[in-house]
Amino acid sequence: MSPELLAEFRTVVGERGLIWSPEELKTYECDGLTNFRVMPLAVLLPTSTEQVQGVVRICHRERIPFVARGSGTGLSGGALPVANGVVISLARMKRILEVDLPNARVVVEPGVINLEVTGRVSPSNYFYAPDPSSQSVCSIGGNVAENSGGAHCLKYGFTTTHVLGLEVVLPDGSVVNLGGNTLDAPGYDLAGVFVGAEGTLGIATKVILRIVKRPELIQTLLAAFNTANEAGSAVSGIIAAGIVPAAIEMMDTLSIQAAEAAVHANYPACGGLLLVELDGPTAEVEALMAQVDAICRAHGASEIRVAQSEAERALVWKGRKAAFAAMGRISPNYIVQDGVIPRTALPAVLDEIDRMSRETGLRVANVFHAGDGNLHPLVLYDRRIAGQEHAAEKFAEDILQLCIDKGGSITGEHGVGEEKKHMMPKMFAEPDLETMQRVRCAFDPLHLSNPTKVFPRPRMCGEQPGEYKAHPLETSGVAERF
Repeated sequence: MSPELLAEFRTVVGERGLIWSPEELKTYECDGLTNFRVMPLAVLLPTSTEQVQGVVRICHRERIPFVARGSGTGLSGGALPVANGVVISLARMKRILEVDLPNARVVVEPGVINLEVTGRVSPSNYFYAPDPSSQSVCSIGGNVAENSGGAHCLKYGFTTTHVLGLEVVLPDGSVVNLGGNTLDAPGYDLAGVFVGAEGTLGIATKVILRIVKRPELIQTLLAAFNTANEAGSAVSGIIAAGIVPAAIEMMDTLSIQAAEAAVHANYPACGGLLLVELDGPTAEVEALMAQVDAICRAHGASEIRVAQSEAERALVWKGRKAAFAAMGRISPNYIVQDGVIPRTALPAVLDEIDRMSRETGLRVANVFHAGDGNLHPLVLYDRRIAGQEHAAEKFAEDILQLCIDKGGSITGEHGVGEEKKHMMPKMFAEPDLETMQRVRCAFDPLHLSNPTKVFPRPRMCGEQPGEYKAHPLETSGVAERF
Protein backbone atom coordinates (compact mmCIF):
# COMPACT_ATOMS: atom_id res chain seq x y z
CA MET A 1 0.00 0.00 0.00
CA SER A 2 1.36 3.40 -0.95
CA PRO A 3 2.52 5.84 1.73
CA GLU A 4 -0.09 8.31 0.45
CA LEU A 5 -2.97 5.90 1.09
CA LEU A 6 -1.63 4.98 4.52
CA ALA A 7 -1.45 8.67 5.34
CA GLU A 8 -5.04 9.15 4.20
CA PHE A 9 -6.26 6.27 6.34
CA ARG A 10 -4.26 7.66 9.26
CA THR A 11 -5.99 11.01 8.86
CA VAL A 12 -9.36 9.26 9.29
CA VAL A 13 -8.62 6.90 12.21
CA GLY A 14 -5.58 8.49 13.85
CA GLU A 15 -2.15 7.03 14.49
CA ARG A 16 -3.43 4.46 16.98
CA GLY A 17 -6.17 3.40 14.59
CA LEU A 18 -3.84 2.16 11.84
CA ILE A 19 -1.87 -1.09 11.86
CA TRP A 20 0.39 -1.79 8.90
CA SER A 21 3.65 -3.36 10.08
CA PRO A 22 3.95 -7.09 9.12
CA GLU A 23 4.56 -8.14 12.72
CA GLU A 24 1.33 -6.56 13.97
CA LEU A 25 -0.72 -7.64 10.95
CA LYS A 26 -0.13 -11.32 11.74
CA THR A 27 -2.61 -10.99 14.61
CA TYR A 28 -5.34 -10.44 12.03
CA GLU A 29 -4.41 -13.04 9.39
CA CYS A 30 -7.19 -15.42 10.46
CA ASP A 31 -10.20 -15.71 12.73
CA GLY A 32 -11.14 -18.67 14.94
CA LEU A 33 -10.66 -20.97 11.94
CA THR A 34 -6.87 -21.04 11.74
CA ASN A 35 -6.64 -23.39 8.74
CA PHE A 36 -6.83 -20.41 6.37
CA ARG A 37 -4.63 -17.32 6.64
CA VAL A 38 -4.24 -14.17 4.60
CA MET A 39 -2.11 -11.13 5.45
CA PRO A 40 -4.07 -7.88 4.92
CA LEU A 41 -2.47 -4.72 3.58
CA ALA A 42 -3.53 -2.83 6.70
CA VAL A 43 -5.93 -2.95 9.66
CA LEU A 44 -8.07 0.07 10.53
CA LEU A 45 -9.61 0.50 13.99
CA PRO A 46 -12.30 3.18 13.79
CA THR A 47 -14.09 4.46 16.89
CA SER A 48 -17.22 5.93 15.31
CA THR A 49 -19.64 5.61 12.41
CA GLU A 50 -18.03 8.66 10.82
CA GLN A 51 -14.60 7.01 10.88
CA VAL A 52 -16.00 3.77 9.41
CA GLN A 53 -17.65 5.85 6.72
CA GLY A 54 -14.38 7.68 5.99
CA VAL A 55 -12.43 4.43 5.65
CA VAL A 56 -15.04 2.81 3.42
CA ARG A 57 -15.20 5.86 1.16
CA ILE A 58 -11.47 5.58 0.55
CA CYS A 59 -11.81 1.86 -0.16
CA HIS A 60 -14.66 2.54 -2.59
CA ARG A 61 -12.72 5.23 -4.43
CA GLU A 62 -9.57 3.12 -4.70
CA ARG A 63 -11.44 -0.18 -5.28
CA ILE A 64 -9.83 -1.73 -2.18
CA PRO A 65 -11.72 -4.77 -0.83
CA PHE A 66 -12.38 -4.74 2.92
CA VAL A 67 -13.43 -7.20 5.62
CA ALA A 68 -15.16 -6.13 8.81
CA ARG A 69 -14.02 -7.93 11.95
CA GLY A 70 -15.28 -8.12 15.50
CA SER A 71 -13.64 -10.30 18.14
CA GLY A 72 -12.41 -12.80 15.56
CA THR A 73 -14.07 -15.81 17.21
CA GLY A 74 -15.81 -16.99 14.02
CA LEU A 75 -15.28 -20.61 13.00
CA SER A 76 -15.90 -20.51 9.24
CA GLY A 77 -13.28 -18.01 8.08
CA GLY A 78 -15.87 -15.25 7.74
CA ALA A 79 -13.44 -12.60 9.04
CA LEU A 80 -10.51 -13.94 7.01
CA PRO A 81 -8.76 -11.01 5.31
CA VAL A 82 -8.86 -10.65 1.54
CA ALA A 83 -5.66 -10.53 -0.50
CA ASN A 84 -4.78 -6.93 -1.41
CA GLY A 85 -7.47 -5.70 0.97
CA VAL A 86 -7.81 -4.18 4.43
CA VAL A 87 -9.46 -5.28 7.67
CA ILE A 88 -11.80 -2.86 9.43
CA SER A 89 -11.79 -3.90 13.07
CA LEU A 90 -14.74 -2.67 15.12
CA ALA A 91 -13.27 -3.73 18.47
CA ARG A 92 -13.03 -0.12 19.67
CA MET A 93 -16.70 0.63 19.00
CA LYS A 94 -17.85 -0.95 22.24
CA ARG A 95 -20.34 1.46 23.80
CA ILE A 96 -23.83 0.58 24.97
CA LEU A 97 -25.52 3.73 23.70
CA GLU A 98 -29.02 3.40 25.12
CA VAL A 99 -30.97 1.17 27.51
CA ASP A 100 -34.72 1.58 27.04
CA LEU A 101 -36.38 -0.79 29.50
CA PRO A 102 -39.98 0.42 29.01
CA ASN A 103 -39.70 -0.55 25.35
CA ALA A 104 -37.45 -3.59 25.99
CA ARG A 105 -34.62 -2.52 23.72
CA VAL A 106 -30.93 -1.68 23.89
CA VAL A 107 -28.84 0.21 21.33
CA VAL A 108 -25.22 -0.90 21.04
CA GLU A 109 -22.15 -0.44 18.88
CA PRO A 110 -20.90 -3.56 17.05
CA GLY A 111 -17.87 -4.13 19.29
CA VAL A 112 -19.98 -4.69 22.42
CA ILE A 113 -19.47 -8.20 23.81
CA ASN A 114 -22.59 -10.38 23.75
CA LEU A 115 -22.64 -11.12 27.48
CA GLU A 116 -22.25 -7.44 28.37
CA VAL A 117 -25.77 -6.75 27.11
CA THR A 118 -27.30 -9.14 29.63
CA GLY A 119 -24.91 -7.81 32.25
CA ARG A 120 -26.23 -4.29 31.74
CA VAL A 121 -29.95 -5.18 31.95
CA SER A 122 -29.97 -8.13 34.37
CA PRO A 123 -30.39 -5.90 37.48
CA SER A 124 -33.77 -4.94 35.98
CA ASN A 125 -34.68 -8.60 35.42
CA TYR A 126 -34.11 -8.59 31.65
CA PHE A 127 -31.68 -10.56 29.49
CA TYR A 128 -30.46 -10.80 25.90
CA ALA A 129 -31.44 -14.24 24.66
CA PRO A 130 -28.95 -15.27 21.89
CA ASP A 131 -26.13 -17.01 23.75
CA PRO A 132 -23.42 -18.57 21.55
CA SER A 133 -20.84 -20.59 23.45
CA SER A 134 -18.34 -17.79 22.91
CA GLN A 135 -20.70 -15.17 24.35
CA SER A 136 -18.16 -13.98 26.91
CA VAL A 137 -15.83 -12.85 24.09
CA CYS A 138 -17.80 -12.62 20.81
CA SER A 139 -19.14 -9.26 19.66
CA ILE A 140 -22.65 -8.22 18.66
CA GLY A 141 -21.42 -7.16 15.22
CA GLY A 142 -20.08 -10.65 14.58
CA ASN A 143 -23.31 -12.17 15.90
CA VAL A 144 -25.24 -10.03 13.42
CA ALA A 145 -22.97 -11.09 10.54
CA GLU A 146 -23.37 -14.81 11.26
CA ASN A 147 -26.90 -14.76 12.70
CA SER A 148 -25.51 -16.51 15.75
CA GLY A 149 -27.68 -18.76 17.86
CA GLY A 150 -26.70 -20.61 20.99
CA ALA A 151 -28.26 -23.05 23.41
CA HIS A 152 -31.42 -21.02 23.99
CA CYS A 153 -32.26 -20.34 20.36
CA LEU A 154 -34.71 -23.28 20.41
CA LYS A 155 -37.29 -21.21 22.28
CA TYR A 156 -36.07 -17.65 21.84
CA GLY A 157 -34.73 -17.65 18.29
CA PHE A 158 -31.47 -16.62 16.64
CA THR A 159 -29.92 -13.16 16.46
CA THR A 160 -32.27 -12.09 13.66
CA THR A 161 -35.21 -12.51 16.04
CA HIS A 162 -33.67 -9.96 18.40
CA VAL A 163 -32.38 -7.31 15.98
CA LEU A 164 -34.94 -4.56 15.50
CA GLY A 165 -32.86 -2.14 13.49
CA LEU A 166 -29.39 -1.35 12.19
CA GLU A 167 -27.30 1.62 11.19
CA VAL A 168 -25.20 0.42 8.26
CA VAL A 169 -22.32 1.88 6.28
CA LEU A 170 -22.85 0.58 2.75
CA PRO A 171 -19.86 -0.36 0.55
CA ASP A 172 -19.97 3.02 -1.21
CA GLY A 173 -19.59 4.84 2.11
CA SER A 174 -23.20 6.00 2.45
CA VAL A 175 -25.07 5.45 5.73
CA VAL A 176 -28.55 3.92 5.88
CA ASN A 177 -30.90 2.76 8.62
CA LEU A 178 -32.56 -0.63 8.23
CA GLY A 179 -35.51 -1.73 10.35
CA GLY A 180 -36.44 0.49 13.26
CA ASN A 181 -37.22 0.70 16.96
CA THR A 182 -40.14 -1.72 16.88
CA LEU A 183 -40.93 -5.24 15.77
CA ASP A 184 -42.17 -5.64 12.18
CA ALA A 185 -41.27 -2.22 10.85
CA PRO A 186 -43.24 -1.43 7.66
CA GLY A 187 -41.71 -2.11 4.24
CA TYR A 188 -39.17 -4.66 3.12
CA ASP A 189 -37.37 -6.54 5.88
CA LEU A 190 -33.95 -5.21 4.93
CA ALA A 191 -32.66 -5.69 8.48
CA GLY A 192 -33.52 -9.38 8.08
CA VAL A 193 -31.60 -9.44 4.80
CA PHE A 194 -28.54 -7.90 6.43
CA VAL A 195 -28.45 -10.17 9.50
CA GLY A 196 -26.65 -13.37 8.52
CA ALA A 197 -25.19 -11.94 5.30
CA GLU A 198 -21.70 -12.50 6.74
CA GLY A 199 -20.48 -8.96 6.13
CA THR A 200 -21.07 -9.06 2.38
CA LEU A 201 -23.58 -6.19 2.33
CA GLY A 202 -21.81 -3.55 4.41
CA ILE A 203 -20.81 -2.78 7.99
CA ALA A 204 -23.24 -2.39 10.90
CA THR A 205 -22.20 0.50 13.15
CA LYS A 206 -25.22 0.55 15.50
CA VAL A 207 -27.58 -2.27 16.41
CA ILE A 208 -30.98 -1.98 18.09
CA LEU A 209 -31.51 -5.14 20.13
CA ARG A 210 -34.65 -6.58 21.67
CA ILE A 211 -34.29 -7.78 25.25
CA VAL A 212 -36.72 -10.08 27.08
CA LYS A 213 -38.00 -10.32 30.64
CA ARG A 214 -36.42 -12.98 32.82
CA PRO A 215 -38.96 -15.79 33.44
CA GLU A 216 -40.40 -16.53 36.86
CA LEU A 217 -38.71 -19.93 37.15
CA ILE A 218 -35.79 -21.60 35.34
CA GLN A 219 -35.00 -25.28 35.87
CA THR A 220 -32.23 -27.33 34.27
CA LEU A 221 -32.36 -31.11 34.09
CA LEU A 222 -29.47 -33.46 33.35
CA ALA A 223 -30.36 -36.87 31.95
CA ALA A 224 -27.70 -39.57 31.46
CA PHE A 225 -28.13 -42.30 28.84
CA ASN A 226 -26.07 -45.35 28.00
CA THR A 227 -25.78 -44.27 24.35
CA ALA A 228 -26.04 -41.07 22.36
CA ASN A 229 -28.76 -42.72 20.28
CA GLU A 230 -30.99 -43.10 23.33
CA ALA A 231 -30.42 -39.44 24.18
CA GLY A 232 -31.31 -38.48 20.60
CA SER A 233 -34.52 -40.48 20.76
CA ALA A 234 -35.45 -38.70 23.99
CA VAL A 235 -35.04 -35.35 22.21
CA SER A 236 -37.56 -36.40 19.55
CA GLY A 237 -39.88 -37.62 22.30
CA ILE A 238 -39.79 -34.29 24.13
CA ILE A 239 -40.55 -32.24 21.01
CA ALA A 240 -43.21 -34.71 19.85
CA ALA A 241 -44.98 -34.20 23.19
CA GLY A 242 -45.48 -30.54 22.28
CA ILE A 243 -42.94 -29.29 24.81
CA VAL A 244 -40.68 -26.42 23.72
CA PRO A 245 -37.84 -26.15 26.24
CA ALA A 246 -35.68 -23.06 26.43
CA ALA A 247 -32.80 -25.36 25.47
CA ILE A 248 -31.98 -29.00 24.78
CA GLU A 249 -28.26 -29.70 24.55
CA MET A 250 -26.56 -33.02 24.00
CA MET A 251 -23.02 -34.23 24.69
CA ASP A 252 -21.39 -37.60 24.08
CA THR A 253 -18.70 -39.42 26.07
CA LEU A 254 -15.70 -37.59 24.60
CA SER A 255 -17.22 -34.14 25.03
CA ILE A 256 -18.26 -34.97 28.60
CA GLN A 257 -14.72 -36.09 29.41
CA ALA A 258 -13.22 -32.90 27.97
CA ALA A 259 -15.69 -30.59 29.75
CA GLU A 260 -15.18 -32.38 33.06
CA ALA A 261 -11.42 -32.06 32.78
CA ALA A 262 -11.73 -28.34 32.11
CA VAL A 263 -14.63 -27.21 34.29
CA HIS A 264 -15.48 -30.03 36.74
CA ALA A 265 -19.20 -29.58 36.10
CA ASN A 266 -19.99 -32.87 37.87
CA TYR A 267 -21.50 -34.44 34.76
CA PRO A 268 -22.40 -38.14 35.06
CA ALA A 269 -20.18 -40.55 33.12
CA CYS A 270 -22.35 -41.86 30.29
CA GLY A 271 -22.65 -42.41 26.56
CA GLY A 272 -25.02 -39.50 26.00
CA LEU A 273 -25.98 -36.56 28.22
CA LEU A 274 -28.98 -34.29 27.75
CA LEU A 275 -29.25 -30.83 29.30
CA VAL A 276 -32.89 -29.74 29.20
CA GLU A 277 -33.83 -26.29 30.43
CA LEU A 278 -37.41 -25.13 30.96
CA ASP A 279 -38.47 -21.62 31.89
CA GLY A 280 -41.71 -19.71 32.41
CA PRO A 281 -44.41 -19.51 35.10
CA THR A 282 -43.63 -21.77 38.07
CA ALA A 283 -46.68 -24.02 37.73
CA GLU A 284 -46.05 -24.55 34.02
CA VAL A 285 -42.36 -25.32 34.45
CA GLU A 286 -42.98 -27.81 37.24
CA ALA A 287 -45.66 -29.63 35.24
CA LEU A 288 -43.55 -29.79 32.07
CA MET A 289 -40.46 -30.87 33.98
CA ALA A 290 -42.36 -33.88 35.28
CA GLN A 291 -43.25 -34.77 31.68
CA VAL A 292 -39.64 -34.37 30.51
CA ASP A 293 -38.48 -36.59 33.39
CA ALA A 294 -40.96 -39.29 32.37
CA ILE A 295 -40.00 -39.09 28.68
CA CYS A 296 -36.29 -39.38 29.46
CA ARG A 297 -36.89 -42.42 31.65
CA ALA A 298 -39.05 -44.00 28.95
CA HIS A 299 -36.13 -43.66 26.52
CA GLY A 300 -33.65 -45.33 28.88
CA ALA A 301 -32.23 -42.58 31.07
CA SER A 302 -30.08 -44.17 33.76
CA GLU A 303 -29.78 -41.05 35.90
CA ILE A 304 -31.75 -37.82 36.13
CA ARG A 305 -31.02 -34.82 38.27
CA VAL A 306 -32.24 -31.23 38.39
CA ALA A 307 -29.93 -28.34 39.32
CA GLN A 308 -30.88 -27.27 42.84
CA SER A 309 -29.47 -23.74 42.84
CA GLU A 310 -28.53 -20.94 40.49
CA ALA A 311 -24.85 -21.70 41.14
CA GLU A 312 -25.34 -25.36 40.20
CA ARG A 313 -27.27 -24.39 37.08
CA ALA A 314 -24.51 -21.94 36.08
CA LEU A 315 -21.89 -24.67 36.48
CA VAL A 316 -23.91 -27.03 34.27
CA TRP A 317 -23.92 -24.43 31.49
CA LYS A 318 -20.31 -23.46 32.04
CA GLY A 319 -19.34 -27.05 31.25
CA ARG A 320 -21.40 -27.07 28.05
CA LYS A 321 -20.10 -23.72 26.84
CA ALA A 322 -16.52 -24.73 27.55
CA ALA A 323 -16.80 -27.91 25.48
CA PHE A 324 -15.18 -26.59 22.28
CA ALA A 325 -12.14 -25.13 23.97
CA ALA A 326 -11.87 -28.12 26.31
CA MET A 327 -11.22 -30.45 23.37
CA GLY A 328 -7.59 -29.36 23.50
CA ARG A 329 -7.30 -31.47 26.63
CA ILE A 330 -7.98 -34.72 24.75
CA SER A 331 -6.66 -33.96 21.25
CA PRO A 332 -3.83 -31.75 19.95
CA ASN A 333 -5.95 -30.63 16.97
CA TYR A 334 -9.61 -30.71 16.00
CA ILE A 335 -12.07 -29.35 13.45
CA VAL A 336 -15.32 -27.82 14.71
CA GLN A 337 -18.11 -28.53 12.24
CA ASP A 338 -21.58 -27.01 12.06
CA GLY A 339 -24.47 -28.66 10.25
CA VAL A 340 -28.21 -29.06 10.66
CA ILE A 341 -30.50 -32.08 10.33
CA PRO A 342 -34.15 -32.83 11.06
CA ARG A 343 -34.48 -33.91 14.70
CA THR A 344 -36.00 -37.22 13.66
CA ALA A 345 -32.80 -38.06 11.75
CA LEU A 346 -30.60 -37.64 14.81
CA PRO A 347 -30.18 -41.34 15.74
CA ALA A 348 -29.45 -42.35 12.13
CA VAL A 349 -26.94 -39.53 11.66
CA LEU A 350 -25.14 -40.39 14.90
CA ASP A 351 -24.91 -44.01 13.77
CA GLU A 352 -23.42 -42.95 10.44
CA ILE A 353 -20.91 -40.58 12.05
CA ASP A 354 -19.86 -43.43 14.34
CA ARG A 355 -19.42 -45.72 11.32
CA MET A 356 -17.30 -43.12 9.50
CA SER A 357 -15.25 -42.61 12.66
CA ARG A 358 -14.40 -46.31 12.83
CA GLU A 359 -13.65 -46.39 9.11
CA THR A 360 -11.26 -43.42 9.19
CA GLY A 361 -9.75 -44.15 12.59
CA LEU A 362 -10.51 -40.57 13.70
CA ARG A 363 -12.44 -39.87 16.87
CA VAL A 364 -15.45 -37.55 16.88
CA ALA A 365 -16.78 -35.67 19.89
CA ASN A 366 -20.43 -34.68 19.47
CA VAL A 367 -21.69 -31.49 21.10
CA PHE A 368 -24.81 -29.89 19.71
CA HIS A 369 -28.05 -28.02 20.05
CA ALA A 370 -30.16 -31.14 19.88
CA GLY A 371 -33.48 -29.32 20.15
CA ASP A 372 -33.20 -27.74 16.70
CA GLY A 373 -30.96 -30.38 15.11
CA ASN A 374 -27.85 -28.17 14.99
CA LEU A 375 -24.87 -30.55 15.14
CA HIS A 376 -21.38 -29.52 16.22
CA PRO A 377 -19.25 -32.65 15.68
CA LEU A 378 -15.59 -32.12 16.50
CA VAL A 379 -13.26 -34.24 14.40
CA LEU A 380 -10.13 -34.95 16.43
CA TYR A 381 -6.73 -35.42 14.78
CA ASP A 382 -2.99 -34.91 15.22
CA ARG A 383 -1.36 -32.61 12.69
CA ARG A 384 2.03 -34.20 13.43
CA ILE A 385 0.87 -37.44 11.82
CA ALA A 386 1.32 -37.18 8.06
CA GLY A 387 -1.96 -37.11 6.16
CA GLN A 388 -4.21 -37.03 9.22
CA GLU A 389 -5.13 -33.36 8.86
CA HIS A 390 -6.39 -33.87 5.31
CA ALA A 391 -8.26 -37.00 6.38
CA ALA A 392 -9.94 -34.97 9.13
CA GLU A 393 -10.92 -32.24 6.67
CA LYS A 394 -12.49 -34.81 4.34
CA PHE A 395 -14.29 -36.43 7.26
CA ALA A 396 -15.70 -33.07 8.33
CA GLU A 397 -16.90 -32.42 4.78
CA ASP A 398 -18.48 -35.88 4.60
CA ILE A 399 -20.47 -35.02 7.73
CA LEU A 400 -21.82 -31.92 5.99
CA GLN A 401 -22.76 -34.01 2.96
CA LEU A 402 -24.56 -36.39 5.32
CA CYS A 403 -26.52 -33.44 6.72
CA ILE A 404 -27.55 -32.42 3.21
CA ASP A 405 -28.53 -35.99 2.33
CA LYS A 406 -30.80 -36.09 5.38
CA GLY A 407 -32.60 -32.91 4.35
CA GLY A 408 -30.52 -30.53 6.43
CA SER A 409 -28.07 -27.68 5.91
CA ILE A 410 -24.32 -27.03 5.84
CA THR A 411 -24.54 -24.46 8.64
CA GLY A 412 -26.77 -23.57 11.54
CA GLU A 413 -24.96 -20.62 13.09
CA HIS A 414 -21.25 -20.59 12.21
CA GLY A 415 -21.82 -19.33 8.68
CA VAL A 416 -20.49 -20.39 5.29
CA GLY A 417 -17.50 -18.05 5.16
CA GLU A 418 -14.37 -19.32 3.45
CA GLU A 419 -14.56 -22.89 4.71
CA LYS A 420 -17.89 -24.05 3.25
CA LYS A 421 -18.40 -21.94 0.15
CA HIS A 422 -17.48 -24.86 -2.12
CA MET A 423 -20.39 -26.78 -0.55
CA MET A 424 -23.01 -24.23 -1.57
CA PRO A 425 -23.72 -25.84 -4.99
CA LYS A 426 -24.48 -29.10 -3.17
CA MET A 427 -27.39 -27.33 -1.45
CA PHE A 428 -28.49 -24.78 -4.03
CA ALA A 429 -29.04 -24.89 -7.78
CA GLU A 430 -27.35 -22.32 -10.01
CA PRO A 431 -30.50 -20.14 -10.37
CA ASP A 432 -30.76 -19.98 -6.57
CA LEU A 433 -27.14 -18.87 -6.23
CA GLU A 434 -27.68 -16.29 -8.96
CA THR A 435 -30.70 -14.86 -7.13
CA MET A 436 -28.70 -14.57 -3.92
CA GLN A 437 -25.96 -12.82 -5.86
CA ARG A 438 -28.42 -10.25 -7.19
CA VAL A 439 -29.23 -9.25 -3.61
CA ARG A 440 -25.53 -8.91 -2.89
CA CYS A 441 -25.00 -6.77 -6.00
CA ALA A 442 -27.86 -4.46 -5.02
CA PHE A 443 -25.89 -3.53 -1.89
CA ASP A 444 -22.34 -3.86 -3.27
CA PRO A 445 -22.09 -3.58 -7.07
CA LEU A 446 -18.29 -3.24 -6.96
CA HIS A 447 -17.89 -6.37 -4.85
CA LEU A 448 -15.73 -4.76 -2.14
CA SER A 449 -17.36 -5.93 1.12
CA ASN A 450 -15.99 -9.35 2.17
CA PRO A 451 -16.02 -10.28 -1.53
CA THR A 452 -14.64 -13.83 -1.54
CA LYS A 453 -16.92 -15.36 1.07
CA VAL A 454 -20.13 -17.44 0.98
CA PHE A 455 -20.31 -18.10 -2.77
CA PRO A 456 -18.22 -20.78 -4.50
CA ARG A 457 -16.88 -18.16 -6.89
CA PRO A 458 -17.19 -14.36 -6.67
CA ARG A 459 -19.62 -13.61 -9.51
CA MET A 460 -19.23 -10.15 -11.00
CA CYS A 461 -22.28 -7.92 -10.80
CA GLY A 462 -23.93 -7.64 -14.22
CA GLU A 463 -22.68 -11.06 -15.26
CA GLN A 464 -25.30 -12.79 -17.41
CA PRO A 465 -26.48 -16.39 -16.80
CA GLY A 466 -24.01 -18.77 -18.40
CA GLU A 467 -21.37 -16.03 -18.66
CA TYR A 468 -18.22 -16.10 -16.56
CA LYS A 469 -16.06 -13.11 -15.76
CA ALA A 470 -13.06 -13.78 -13.56
CA HIS A 471 -13.11 -11.60 -10.47
CA PRO A 472 -9.78 -9.80 -9.91
CA LEU A 473 -9.40 -11.44 -6.51
CA GLU A 474 -9.45 -14.89 -8.12
CA THR A 475 -6.09 -14.17 -9.74
CA SER A 476 -4.53 -11.85 -7.18
CA GLY A 477 -3.97 -14.39 -4.44
CA VAL A 478 -6.27 -16.47 -2.27
CA ALA A 479 -6.36 -17.85 1.23
CA GLU A 480 -3.35 -19.89 2.15
CA ARG A 481 -4.22 -23.16 3.85
CA PHE A 482 -2.13 -24.12 6.89
